[in-house]
Amino acid sequence: MTAAVPGTVVFRPRLARVVTLVLAVAVLVLTGVIAAVLPNAGPLDRVGFATVGLLIAWFCWRQATVSAKADDTGVTVRNLMLTRRLEWSEIVSVRFGHGRPWVQLDLADGDTLAVMGIQRADGERADAEARRLATLVAQHTRTDRDD
Repeated sequence: MTAAVPGTVVFRPRLARVVTLVLAVAVLVLTGVIAAVLPNAGPLDRVGFATVGLLIAWFCWRQATVSAKADDTGVTVRNLMLTRRLEWSEIVSVRFGHGRPWVQLDLADGDTLAVMGIQRADGERADAEARRLATLVAQHTRTDRDD
């Protein structure tokens, strides 16, 4: 976890981020090489091949940018395809039970939201980050009479 702006806490996976960024670079390099040396390929074939490589690299980049950013007013969760902003009062609890691939937020409306920015693959670091997020939720949702 790193602080980006005073009052902002950023949660990002470590292992998935490294792996997907390395994969994105490898896909781009290999796609360029293969498209350049493809025998009997016309310009449209090369463009199509390069487009597929770019789409794969974009997907890897998107995976590498999953995160959760907590600030004084709430949490912004950026998952693989969607980004959602939550006020602190919308979050009921943080769960990271055994076997879950990432943290899950229980929301006041009865829904749940995965937080891919804290992933089981990071081991003990992920457990510590889940506890830190749960602590932030508890601090920001505390009331005068917190039963």
